[in-house]
Amino acid sequence: MAEQTRPDRTDDNITLDAQDDRWEWRRKIRANPRKLLFYRIGVGVLGGLLIIAAPLTGWLPGPGGIPLFIAGLAVLASEFEWAQRVLYKVKDWVKQFTAWTGRQPAWLKALGTVAIFGCVIVAIWLYLAVLGVPGWLPDSWESFLHKLPLLG
Repeated sequence: MAEQTRPDRTDDNITLDAQDDRWEWRRKIRANPRKLLFYRIGVGVLGGLLIIAAPLTGWLPGPGGIPLFIAGLAVLASEFEWAQRVLYKVKDWVKQFTAWTGRQPAWLKALGTVAIFGCVIVAIWLYLAVLGVPGWLPDSWESFLHKLPLLG
């Protein structure tokens, strides 16, 4: 059995060079310029759609568009160097922010948690004020929500 050569991942753009790509199927695509063109267009469209969907779903309950944005950026970074640089910057910012928050005193972390919770409550209240209280909620919740300003 022939010994497979391991990819050399010593450069910064480890997923962009055909010889460095860790997936065999993608190395085959990169070897054919016509296939590579269609593949890059597909990756660009998919990544772009995910990034466009991020702000469109950001208002929905749950994590919103942040995971979609990160997924779209990761898809684009698998093929485009500019997106890979942006993804590395975002990762660095997240690491720096995490390290910064870890160094803060407990009272400030608690205050930040309360502030975020307050923002979420206000966002839910505004959401209900614009779209109305849904009828599928339990009656006790509906009656409580209808007593709040702008929801009655």
